[in-house]
Amino acid sequence: MSTEPDTAPGEALDGELATLLEVETFDPPAEFRERALLNDPAVYAQAAEDPQAWWVAQAEQLDWFQKWTRVLDDDDPPFYKWFTGGTLNVSYNCLDRHVIAGRGDRVALHWRGEEGQERDITYAELLADVERFASALKDQGVQKGDVVGIYLPMIPEVVVAMLACARIGAPHNVVFGGFSAEAVRERMEFSEAKLLITVDGAARKGKTAPVKDRVDEVMGDLATLQTIVVVRSLGTPCQMKDGRDVYYDEITATADPACPPEPLDAEHPLYILYTSGSTAKPKGILHTTGGYLTGVAATHRYVFDLRPESDVYWCAADVGWVTGHSYIVYGPLANGATSVMWEGAPDYPDKDIWWEIVERYGVTILYCAPTAIRACMKWGADWPGKHDLSSLRLLGSVGEPINPKAWLWYHKVVGSERCPIVDTWWQTETGAIMITPLPGITQTKPGSATYPFPGVFAEVRDESTGEPIQEGQGLLVLTQPWPSMLRTLYKEPERFIETYFKRFGKETYLVGDAARRDSDGYLWVIGRIDDVVNVSGHRLSTAEVESAIVAHADVAEAAVIGQHDEDSGQAIVAFVTLQGDLAGDEQTVEGIRATVAERIGKFARPKRIIWADDLPKTRSGKIMRRLLRDIAEGRALGDVTTLRDPAVTEQLEGQVKEMQAQED
Repeated sequence: MSTEPDTAPGEALDGELATLLEVETFDPPAEFRERALLNDPAVYAQAAEDPQAWWVAQAEQLDWFQKWTRVLDDDDPPFYKWFTGGTLNVSYNCLDRHVIAGRGDRVALHWRGEEGQERDITYAELLADVERFASALKDQGVQKGDVVGIYLPMIPEVVVAMLACARIGAPHNVVFGGFSAEAVRERMEFSEAKLLITVDGAARKGKTAPVKDRVDEVMGDLATLQTIVVVRSLGTPCQMKDGRDVYYDEITATADPACPPEPLDAEHPLYILYTSGSTAKPKGILHTTGGYLTGVAATHRYVFDLRPESDVYWCAADVGWVTGHSYIVYGPLANGATSVMWEGAPDYPDKDIWWEIVERYGVTILYCAPTAIRACMKWGADWPGKHDLSSLRLLGSVGEPINPKAWLWYHKVVGSERCPIVDTWWQTETGAIMITPLPGITQTKPGSATYPFPGVFAEVRDESTGEPIQEGQGLLVLTQPWPSMLRTLYKEPERFIETYFKRFGKETYLVGDAARRDSDGYLWVIGRIDDVVNVSGHRLSTAEVESAIVAHADVAEAAVIGQHDEDSGQAIVAFVTLQGDLAGDEQTVEGIRATVAERIGKFARPKRIIWADDLPKTRSGKIMRRLLRDIAEGRALGDVTTLRDPAVTEQLEGQVKEMQAQED
């Protein structure tokens, strides 16, 4: 980079923000670049010249029972197939081959419970647990091709369950532990799951949620569901139905300790993962075996510059989302990594728990969401400052575009300006990271995911003409197939085509995100196509406005929605959380509006600003803008029990009513 900030971590970041954002790029640290697995930019050209050869080289780093006969079957787009004719097993690649190679004593998971419980699980121990549970699933009548539902918190058994399913060829359907029991039933019904694995109770910030009993309330008449397996995690009393319910520990105790991995076709379904159904029937994203594992193993290895012998890797996501599937379970274990698995929230038992974990286990790679980074910003630099974070050598961001202010805080306060940041873009549908810096090669710009991963082809298309845009804003598309792509929507092939391939044809995948390409060719993902506000003919990404608001010195976090306005079509309404104990006043309002006007234009200034102690978020940290729209319009919210803190909505509703009373 051309200038080096000289303030101490956390000190006066906002005062120099404008200067920092004028810095064009941050170079990879010289020492990091020298040792990086990929440090030659020529890799991009090599992969672009022959992408199939690139992906073959990645696939060959896995163990196959039988080699493929064809790399890419593109005879029937968009129903692409990869490595056809090849057979392998994901569980074998994640476990057996490491044990066979003498790495069985390596720790696979450092598990940390919410109340400080600890378990270190080696690859050999994890393999033994997976084999026993795979045998137990067979004993319960699960066969290759049967769908198995998994509704578990962040405990080791969720990893065991996923790998046991993969071992016998039973596609799993994991449901995030923060979803309601009704959402679980919906997903089990859609996927026609034969067996469901759940838990007696789940720990939630010092309290216990009675999971099994809530499942029973909605699952009783589901015809396809034959068995419910219950993990005794917290010792919470629960009802057990004769002939249907069995305990995990009891069926594994009597199961055969040996369960050979099933050789599976590369295109055999590995899992179904349903996207949120907030606006429509959930979409069942289907991923298969060979291409998916190739994609997640390669991206995990190169994006994070993984050294499995020395790194301690921590993806601070939840297994219930695709980030957890790809970068807590399958990618890291396929690469023989040692990972941290944390059961709880980032602020329990206190706001330094993440940094305590980094110090405790010597974490070298941290991968987390911008929402969490912004929360840590709000709490202040003193919390990470209490701990030794010198083990960290690389930082990652996932889940949404990261605003430059959060990027810089992450860089300075957490990484002490020595750690490259990989700001990654990808989706449930893509299976693996698509756009990202390579930490030993790429000059980064705060807020940009930079360039496509080698072997991935992305363009920004004009919304009207469909033509590629060399510089400017449009629709993000992926123009060539990649191994880890979704194969279809489960039992909905027509909807698959309609959703992703109707706009530009069956060979061009419509991402659903708006993006812009700058003069240097960097890609900036700026939010969902439908996360757009149209103010007097100006189409604005909500993420773009939010980033401008957060650039104000007093702001910790913001969420923007569009609200009907007779004068401008839509007006921008911003829910704003301030730093620390600051209280919003008219001067702050005008300061925020001026900041937005300066960064985007006067037309982008929020018409209303609503102060929020917090924002309504799922347990994974996703802001529920649908609820914000309902709050702003005064509509009934319905069930909010799946939120991280349901009381947040009451505070916001009170704020809106108070503002309306003042306006009247």
